Amino acid sequence: MVSADAAQADTYLPASARCVVLVGMMGAGKTTVGRELAKRLGWRFTDSDHEITARTGVSIPVIFDVEGETGFRRRESSVIDELSQETGLVLATGGGVVLAPENRSALKSRCTVVYLDVAPAVLWERTRHDRNRPLLQVENPKARIEALYRERDPLYREVAHMVVAGGRGSAKSMVRKIEKALQHPCEN
Repeated sequence: MVSADAAQADTYLPASARCVVLVGMMGAGKTTVGRELAKRLGWRFTDSDHEITARTGVSIPVIFDVEGETGFRRRESSVIDELSQETGLVLATGGGVVLAPENRSALKSRCTVVYLDVAPAVLWERTRHDRNRPLLQVENPKARIEALYRERDPLYREVAHMVVAGGRGSAKSMVRKIEKALQHPCEN
């Protein structure tokens, strides 16, 4: 794994990479960055959470209410298995995608995975008014974000081929860093 700010001669793009996947916490900017990256690469963009809601016809909170987190994660794994086999795709994932070992394996072996690493304080500012985040519907959502970050950060790093620090700078500047690293992996 390398930083987009300081990539070394290590080749971090798997030979089989056909898609770029953005992972990171809720509120990290995966969808915003993903849309812009897809546009710049001339690739298709999709968001795994949006794909799940399109297929089920209901929102993520409704899926959590009816099927629980386990049911949602099962649906998520099915979508990830399918989408990670596509070519010319930029995929923004849900924050918990890395919890399932089969998701981590599929993403790392089939795609180039970029971790958008954003500090919990910034994530809290971005998500604190969003009522469509089932995991934050708790007594202390700020503490929940911090706990989720501690739990998930090592998993994001495990699956990532590249880490991009987020929270400072624009989405477009993050996209430029990612695009440069993808096009010239040994020069960054």
